[in-house]
Amino acid sequence: MVDVGDKSTTSRVATASASVKMERITLEMIVNGKHKKGDVLAVARIAGIQAAKKTSDLIPLCHPLMLTSIKVELTADWDNCAIAIKTRCKVSGQTGVEMEALTAASVAGLTIYDMCKAIDKGMIISDIQLETKSGGKSGDWQR
Repeated sequence: MVDVGDKSTTSRVATASASVKMERITLEMIVNGKHKKGDVLAVARIAGIQAAKKTSDLIPLCHPLMLTSIKVELTADWDNCAIAIKTRCKVSGQTGVEMEALTAASVAGLTIYDMCKAIDKGMIISDIQLETKSGGKSGDWQR
């Protein structure tokens, strides 16, 4: 694991996104709260938050961070028959939060898939990507 002990403590923020494409009937069921397993979006949101907090347990050599904020937004994208996932992680620390934001987006997508796979095995989790990062020595970056 890289030694970050000599790096300055700065405010760092990263955002990421992902998409879960599905059949229109699956999207309608999720949005209308008709899934027999419960509120798919609420469960996926909590899963994304938990995943961000556990990133260092999942990704080898990733530093454990004391995150100060985690946001997971899930919205219906009717044009693409998908759930759009947007995440934002924030920390005041010596290393960035890109992996936490990406992990939150990935696990939120996996949770949607897990909850809906009995109805729609053809769902596609795609476009997992970093959108922005700020703070630290390398400065700001935007897709």
